[in-house]
Amino acid sequence: MRSDTITKGVERTPHRALLKATGLSHDQIGKPFIGVATSFTDLIPGHVGMRDLERFIEKGVHSGGGYAFFFGIPGVCDGISMGHRGMHYSLPTRELIADMVESVAEAHRLDGLVLLTNCDKITPGMLMAAARINIPSIVVTAGPMLSGRGESGRRYSFVTDTFEAMARYKAGVIDADELALCEENACPGMGSCQGLFTANTMAILSETMGMSLPRCGTALAVSALKRRIAFASGEKIVELVQNDIKPRDIMTREAFENAIRVDLALGGSSNTVLHLLAIANEAEVELPLDTFDILSKDTPQLASMNPAGKHFMEDLDIAGGVSAVFRQLGDKIHDTRTLFGLTTRQLAESVRNVDDEVVRPLSDPFKKEGGIAILYGNIAPKGAVVKQSGVSDVMMRFEGIARCFDSEEKAMSAIMNGVIKPGDIVVIRYEGPKGGPGMREMLAPTAALMGLGLGESVALLTDGRFSGGTRGPCIGHISPEAAEGGPIALVEDGDRILMDIPARKLELLVDDAELARRLEAWVAPKPKIGTGWLARYAKVVTSAHTGAVTTAG
Repeated sequence: MRSDTITKGVERTPHRALLKATGLSHDQIGKPFIGVATSFTDLIPGHVGMRDLERFIEKGVHSGGGYAFFFGIPGVCDGISMGHRGMHYSLPTRELIADMVESVAEAHRLDGLVLLTNCDKITPGMLMAAARINIPSIVVTAGPMLSGRGESGRRYSFVTDTFEAMARYKAGVIDADELALCEENACPGMGSCQGLFTANTMAILSETMGMSLPRCGTALAVSALKRRIAFASGEKIVELVQNDIKPRDIMTREAFENAIRVDLALGGSSNTVLHLLAIANEAEVELPLDTFDILSKDTPQLASMNPAGKHFMEDLDIAGGVSAVFRQLGDKIHDTRTLFGLTTRQLAESVRNVDDEVVRPLSDPFKKEGGIAILYGNIAPKGAVVKQSGVSDVMMRFEGIARCFDSEEKAMSAIMNGVIKPGDIVVIRYEGPKGGPGMREMLAPTAALMGLGLGESVALLTDGRFSGGTRGPCIGHISPEAAEGGPIALVEDGDRILMDIPARKLELLVDDAELARRLEAWVAPKPKIGTGWLARYAKVVTSAHTGAVTTAG
């Protein structure tokens, strides 16, 4: 075992002495050392219940014959960090998390890892670490939150009843009492936000790729099932160590394609494009951005999930979860192995009944294509991402007038002060990985547009990204970004822009000679943040079309 490096031989007497100082007995030293990377924090609703899951993981590890060591991993709540300086730090924490897991696991020669996670950047960061160091690992996601409940059976959810409700209140559509009801009911307790936002999408994709046990991706945070999954994961990691089953044995090219297919079928978060590319990079799996679009054209959207649709995570779990999606997708899913031992096809066959209202069959999809599309054009030569599952039919093709802003704050002010009118295309730039820095999510302006009733008359383009809760005609990840001199930096107020999602086109309707003149006159702006670790991050982060991964510098 890897841990033999620090436990065996007379030369390791000092190491054993330090281990015994932690409370480890001599009889336990020969057991597999299992690191439990826990992202428990009081700051994130999706993580406040992890102390309970830690107990069950530890019980499982010891029942399986291993010895558990806990170590902490930080987390940022995207909802709380949204709309201010804090959001600059969200995506970059993904790299920190991967680096921290790698550092602890390598320094202490751990034999295996249980990765206890839930929310947005924490899950992909942990999966990146697992793929990078490639020691036996299993992911336990803490589970989604219940929907809020109101009078007459109304169900509340985070984005619709906070961000969008705020805009409806400012527009005079709802009063202060209704806004207060939304605030009180939108987030009733622990768990990741109730819809198919980034956290829940990544939990589902972790299970899809075989890195979590069945039902882990959808089992609710408040459920006894989640406790049982935590215990079983603790037992399973010891078995994985004993059989030397590693993440790269599971996260193959076919497994990534399965993850993309399930994401597309459910209409998941556009952030998964960034994260799957980054995880594949660590796993040394070639996964071009075009893969998402190729599969999208061949993968119907089978579910209508909140925020763009009507169903919540609790509905998907009852409908059969990930295995039910496997069953409905049929031969479109590769038959790959999972940590559980069963293959994806066996998991699909294990589902007796699927609620066809929640996850429709291929013969009766919600939409003919998957939830994500990749657009190209002279404004996005290396690609842009749109969550087409959240775009209404009337906005699938739209030509409008550019209204340009060099930060989210300036755009938000214009939106809330009535500057943006039907027929406009809001362009938010210098918010990419380098320019942000940190590629901030634009949930506040997108939710404001929806709340103000502009979702079918105004589009938004950015080199930043969107929350998994975003809906509407919002195109992000535009590459190259403005800070690198990408064409989005050259757009001027009054330019006309064509967005054609079915044709996968995003065109700035300005001739090449004029764009060349503008590029020659363009001057790179000073960095928005020139101190702290974000200044270092901006120097080594790559473009969104590569997953916004960091290089050696």
